[in-house]
Amino acid sequence: MISTNGARSNRSCGLAGFRIVLIEAVAIGIAGAVLGFAANSVSPRGLKLWRDYFPGAIRPGEFTVSGPTNVAGKGTVTTNVTELVAARLKAKGLTALGLEQVKQLFNDTRRTTGLVVFVDARDENQYVAGHIPGAFLFDHYRAERYLPDVLPVCMNAAQIVLYCYGGECEDSEFAAVILRGAGVPNEKLGIYTGGFVEWSTNGLPVELGQRNSGVVGSERR
Repeated sequence: MISTNGARSNRSCGLAGFRIVLIEAVAIGIAGAVLGFAANSVSPRGLKLWRDYFPGAIRPGEFTVSGPTNVAGKGTVTTNVTELVAARLKAKGLTALGLEQVKQLFNDTRRTTGLVVFVDARDENQYVAGHIPGAFLFDHYRAERYLPDVLPVCMNAAQIVLYCYGGECEDSEFAAVILRGAGVPNEKLGIYTGGFVEWSTNGLPVELGQRNSGVVGSERR
């Protein structure tokens, strides 16, 4: 006759072992989360958990664009992506700028006097690797770091061109919404929808390093 006591004992040991492993896993997860939050809070690059890093973000269903969206080839934005971005900007109350408009503004003599301002909404590493000459860096994830320098310049400007990578990248839009919320008139703000990818792949000047470094060349990879 097979003993049922031994079977029950084995099942009990198995359940007890499973509970121990589960408790240890939960404890490790909690400890990791605590350490992660602590590291984030003391890091100068840490994110503020209370901040909305995507101001003015559009919820699904707030606008629709027919057909697929994609990017066809290096530096080329397809019509469908352009339509998608245009609809998204319209929903946010922002103005889209094309390559020819941006080139005209870049060559506008007012740029040398600060009345036309370019703002790069990517992060610092991407900016240093290559940006539109004279553009100010404004990473919206760390707005409090850059606003003291960027906001007065934008308040004084007559036209502001904001850009990120282009295509479906929304960083320039989030940066524009933050500047608008800080008091910059909406009519000054324009989003270069082609972004840095379109600019850099069309043989236009690219500045390396910090703003006004004078080093012009190809984007560092």
